[in-house]
This record gives sequence, C-alpha cells and structure tokens, in this order.
Amino acid sequence: MLPRRMARVFIDGQEGTTGLEIQERLARRSDLELISIAAERRKDREARRACIEAADVTILCLPDAAAKEAVALAEGSSRVRFIDASTAHRTAPGWIYGLPELAPGQREQIRGARLVSNPGCHATGFALLLRPLVDAGVVPRDYPIFAQSITGFSGGGKKLIQAFEEGPPEKVAPPRPYALALQHKHLPEMQHMSGLSHLPGFVPIVGPFYRGMLVSVPLEVRALARAVSPQEVSAIYAERYARERYVRVVPFGDDGALDDGTHLSPLGCNDTNRVDLFVFGHASQLFLTARLDNLGKGASGAAVQNLNLMLGADEGTGLTV
Repeated sequence: MLPRRMARVFIDGQEGTTGLEIQERLARRSDLELISIAAERRKDREARRACIEAADVTILCLPDAAAKEAVALAEGSSRVRFIDASTAHRTAPGWIYGLPELAPGQREQIRGARLVSNPGCHATGFALLLRPLVDAGVVPRDYPIFAQSITGFSGGGKKLIQAFEEGPPEKVAPPRPYALALQHKHLPEMQHMSGLSHLPGFVPIVGPFYRGMLVSVPLEVRALARAVSPQEVSAIYAERYARERYVRVVPFGDDGALDDGTHLSPLGCNDTNRVDLFVFGHASQLFLTARLDNLGKGASGAAVQNLNLMLGADEGTGLTV
C-alpha cells in the first residue's frame, strides 16, 4: 500500500500580517507541504496560477480585488479549493462561511466545501453573540442593534501598524473610533450570519495594543421578543456551545475573569483560537461581550481551523485553546 501523499497548501499573500501568521502555524506541521513562490514572482499571474493548481487548498490573504482575481485564475477547475481571508466572498453565493460554531450543520458544510470564506474578526464575535439569541426567539430579527468593538492595531494592516509603532505617543496612545460613516466592511456578514433583517449599527475602536479585541452588544430587555435575565442568556450560550472546544461561556457573575474584579481586558484570548463569551447586566439591560484574538480566531487561527476541516484533519491541529 502506497503512503498517503501530504496535502499541499499555497498561501497567496503570505507576506501580509494574516499570511505570515498562517504560515507560522503551518510551517511546524509534518502532515502538510507548503507551496512557495519566489518573491519576485508573487504578482506573476501564471506563476500564481501554477501554485494554485498544484495545491489541494489555496489560502487567499489578499485585498478583495486580488482575491477575486485569484479565484478567477482557477475558473473552470472543479478540483481547486479556496479559503478566502478577504471580505470579497463572505456573503457571496456558492461560498460557505468559515465559522464552524455558527450554527448546527455549519462544520459539515465547511468539510465538504470547495469555496470557504474566512470570517471577519468583528463579525466572528458579533455572530457568536447574536445568532443563538435570534435562533432562540429572544432577539427579534428587526431589533435595532448597535454594537461596538475595541481591537488591537494589528487588524489595520501594515500602514496602521507602522503608525502605532513609529508615531508620536500623543497621537497613537488614546483609543480612536473609526468607520464613523457607519459603513464598516464587516456589516453585510454581521447582518447575514446573525439572522438580522437589517444592517446593525457598528462603530469599532482601535486601541494602543497590538492584538486582542472585545466585541460588545448592548440590549434593552423591554425591546426583546421575550424578557430574559442575564442568567438565562448565559444558559442559552452554555447549551449552544457546550461541545465547542474554541468557545468558552464565562458564567454570569464570575468576576474572576475581570481585572481586579472590575475591568475586562481585550488581551485574555491572545495567542489562542478561543472566544470567551460574557453576559453582563441586570433585569432591564444586557451587555454581551465576545473576547478573541483578532489575529487568531479572528483571522489566521480561523483559517487553519477551516483548513483542518477541509483536509479531514483533526480540527485543532496546530491551534491553541
């Protein structure tokens, strides 16, 4: 019996922040062969096409337009499989959303998919918070959601990273809201994957730290489809994610996860593929928060998790809880 061939993986855009992190996670593995392309040929269409066609799975870490171009290079081939880390295909027909924990059956769809879209970091936390409550009939689909997120500056790419690492302290030290026109690029997937009938309002904030994030959603109990307590919401999460190794539901009232019992750090899931879910509030108001590493479960970790599923490997290979 011939030995099984190692799976071949090509990272198109490996020089970017997400690509580098994926490469770091995969380089230590003995079950994969990474296809490389010379630096001077990274923009050569035919060289890229050859790498894509030679790979079992190609992971795209590119701007939207370049990601669409890469997929077009393999047009006509039913064998080539993609994981796209851009926003280009997250709500596109024919693409499977790469968040295994989203809903029952999502993991099985990813396993058999040829085209998988990697979720956005903000959208990952948002969907994990909202989708169970929409499915349970607690949050109406037309609820006027307004969410916020504070994230490390690594999510902004090379230009923002350079600004924070080299800029004057008085300019980069304070947290800064952005996307103030309320048109953040993650909004379509946030709405669609959460089951909402309207786009949520959303303002992210970039903080003076490299990685880590908190995605938060406040809710007015009087405006929900039915009244629920913080304890009931926590129980809905606990039941929904009971078998998920990368989602941890922190029990309501557990102040041990807070700094000095009062402050919630965005750094608590850094260097892991874990999402922590918190429920705060009282009988009249709820404040739901998801904590994750924007470069881990919010980007490269999610891509590796999806890759493992697509290749039939253990879902956690190369990942840290």
